[in-house]
Amino acid sequence: MSRTKSAPSIIVIKLGTSSIVHEETHQPLLSTLSSVVETVVHLRKQGHKVVLVSSGAIGVGLRRMNIASRPKSLSGTQALAAIGQGRLIALYDELFGHLEQPIAQVLLTRGDISDRTRYLNAVNTLNELLSMGVVPIVNENDTISVSEIKFGDNDTLSAITSSMIHADYLFLLTDVDGLYTANPRKDSKAKQIEVVTSISAIRSQVSTTTLGSSLGTGGMETKIIAAEIATGAGVTTVITSSRRPENIFAILEYHDLLKSTASSSEPSDEETSIPLTRPPHTVFMPSLVPMRDLKAWTSHTLFPAGSVVIDSGAHRVLSKRESGGRLLAAGVIGVMGAFASGQAVRIVIRVSHEETDVLSAQSSRPASPRRLSPIAMGTLSRSSSSGNLETNKSLNVEAASPQFSDHDVIEVGRGLAMYNYAQISRVRGLNSSQLAQVLGYADSEYVVENITIRVPPRSTSEK
Repeated sequence: MSRTKSAPSIIVIKLGTSSIVHEETHQPLLSTLSSVVETVVHLRKQGHKVVLVSSGAIGVGLRRMNIASRPKSLSGTQALAAIGQGRLIALYDELFGHLEQPIAQVLLTRGDISDRTRYLNAVNTLNELLSMGVVPIVNENDTISVSEIKFGDNDTLSAITSSMIHADYLFLLTDVDGLYTANPRKDSKAKQIEVVTSISAIRSQVSTTTLGSSLGTGGMETKIIAAEIATGAGVTTVITSSRRPENIFAILEYHDLLKSTASSSEPSDEETSIPLTRPPHTVFMPSLVPMRDLKAWTSHTLFPAGSVVIDSGAHRVLSKRESGGRLLAAGVIGVMGAFASGQAVRIVIRVSHEETDVLSAQSSRPASPRRLSPIAMGTLSRSSSSGNLETNKSLNVEAASPQFSDHDVIEVGRGLAMYNYAQISRVRGLNSSQLAQVLGYADSEYVVENITIRVPPRSTSEK
């Protein structure tokens, strides 16, 4: 079948467990896998670089051991992943081998890329494999993953992988052909949403209660989270059906024509200028101002070691691009948990109980295994920090402060701490010029840098 060659791109394709093995018999779905492999090889022949993010190790392990359902214990799941991963990659190697396409296995955990050096090593390895003409097959290393270092699902892993290699497209192949206002299997009135420009706005229009299969861990909610991560890094994200992976060609061609039409100097009606029928899919448009690599790494790959509590004024400033994502001590009112300089921290604000529900709905960050630590290093009002330096030092170091409650704070962003928790607690509320006098040194005038604010300061206010 002849296909129009689209512009060479870096493409990440994510394939879920339900598309790889049968939910009940756990037999590999060879027809789907063969179609995906053929699609990947043809994309490569068109000049695209392709990474395949594949689930399925546990499902294949269940089949090998003749076990009916996924075990509830962590050790049982890890053992099945170890059994299934080898057979899964062997299956891929056989299918790709028939088409003379070399592949590579890349197993990751969040812990592997939480260290900046190891993260860059992973990026370099993936880029080198792509330059060699190899198709990397990425999966989470479930054999050694525990809750603290798990990505949670391969939708999130595929989005982070897309960000790591600065992909142009992320295709999330699933058992439906796009995002719907409701579950299309249960609601005949469900309508497909073709284009998403604002993920926060789309949450009020759709139902994301669709659960993953009994073998997988995902669902439509995880795909929206993945889309937020990927689009924030400048990656166009597409949800489409795994039953027809060849639709990827038509989708690429369709969007290439859209771009060429938009850049044309001659005004024309979009519907009449594009001769193709729109293939079924939902596209999430990339951010016009993508996150820098370091910010993306901080925001999505690190497990926060603690929290820095800021006031509403600092929240407003950090939400503006001009802030550079850097927090001054003057905007800090306390810290939660123990963390070292250089570790990732949550940026949190104090809100009323009514506002907490509203802000939680706005934020679609993947949930951490635990909520914020209840350990608080104290608070200091901005008004009490207006005295002289000696007064400030005495207040910050000696004054007993009430603890923060989990219910009174909510995460609005993440960043990298430039000082440890005790040092930030000592200088909270102070002018930057006073840091060296209080701490004895000042490596930076900012206490947290590379901050990404995920929840805008709409109607928030401090208690």
